[in-house]
Amino acid sequence: MSRKQIGIGIIIAVIGLGALVYTNRQALIARVFEPTQSSVTDGEVSTNEVNTVATDLVTPWSISFLPSGDMLVSERSGQLKRIGSSGQTYTIENVRETSEGGLLGIALHPEFNDTKQVYLYYTTDRNGELTNRIDRAELAGDRLDNLQTVLEGVPAASNHNGGAIEFGPDGKLYVTTGDAAQEMLAQDTESLAGKILRLNDDGTVPSDNPFGNLTWSYGHRNPQGIAWDKEGRLWSVEHGPSTGRDELNLIEKGANYGWPEITGDETRKGMQSPVLQSGADDTWAPARMTFADGKLYFTGLRGQSLYEVVIGDKPPTIRRYLGEEYGRLRAITEHDSTLYIGTSNRDGRGTPRAGDDKILEVPLSLFE
Repeated sequence: MSRKQIGIGIIIAVIGLGALVYTNRQALIARVFEPTQSSVTDGEVSTNEVNTVATDLVTPWSISFLPSGDMLVSERSGQLKRIGSSGQTYTIENVRETSEGGLLGIALHPEFNDTKQVYLYYTTDRNGELTNRIDRAELAGDRLDNLQTVLEGVPAASNHNGGAIEFGPDGKLYVTTGDAAQEMLAQDTESLAGKILRLNDDGTVPSDNPFGNLTWSYGHRNPQGIAWDKEGRLWSVEHGPSTGRDELNLIEKGANYGWPEITGDETRKGMQSPVLQSGADDTWAPARMTFADGKLYFTGLRGQSLYEVVIGDKPPTIRRYLGEEYGRLRAITEHDSTLYIGTSNRDGRGTPRAGDDKILEVPLSLFE
């Protein structure tokens, strides 16, 4: 056999191996995290050690910390509140609050100290049609200036609007969108609905996105929380159908997460099942999520709990804290070894309590 023939054979073998690894990537992940119904155990956190740092908010949806230590909190009705030194309230124009729409996710630019840019995901009403969009503005003292559109035309409805926005370790902006109550849009990679999107910071399409557009993963029903673990893997929580089956998913580039074709632990070739799912007899109604101290933490609306997922366990284990102590929980972030959690009892589905809605401060040292 000539050297040329040997060289060609090696090239063919390398290409074949690469194709095999690519086509079996999801199968390899599934063997590490096999789809399973969660068995939630109850953990204990003393409410005597949970502090309230803000009260009388109206459906807080997302929390971001400024370098100064002040908190920015989005209220679904369209107010962006700065909690800390100034107590400033910024009104975002043209926000349309619905059952699950309004001013939702907020994110700071990775180089905020230089850019001063804040990103806002919100529902609006243009020419009688609901739509979701992302704008960015510069936070200049007591003003939000230089408002610019980053993304518009995301399908919207009264429910299923997604709404989380976060900058990833790669500096790209990741966005969760719901199916806007049109289930099959989730399976259309050209639609912005039912997706996790990936954008450059100016809203353009990154060159390495899998479909040549903003779609990063698809087949999602209503994802509302995303976070990256210490290995840089992207995780998401999303609402299942009314029969339960809420999901924790490990997100992979270009993967199809099955909605509406499969739910829960159902499987189908070419579709990714969740790492954990609630089963038909339990409902988390998962909202926002953060990663801290080697664990994922997400809040539950109907579940009225804080959920902790130990992803280092095989299979991952899940514990429930603060069950029904504070009602519906939505916003969450980690800052300085502390979880900050927002209640959501004034969202039209909860029972408001004195001082609602609140931001709670929960030290990570309290967890098992």
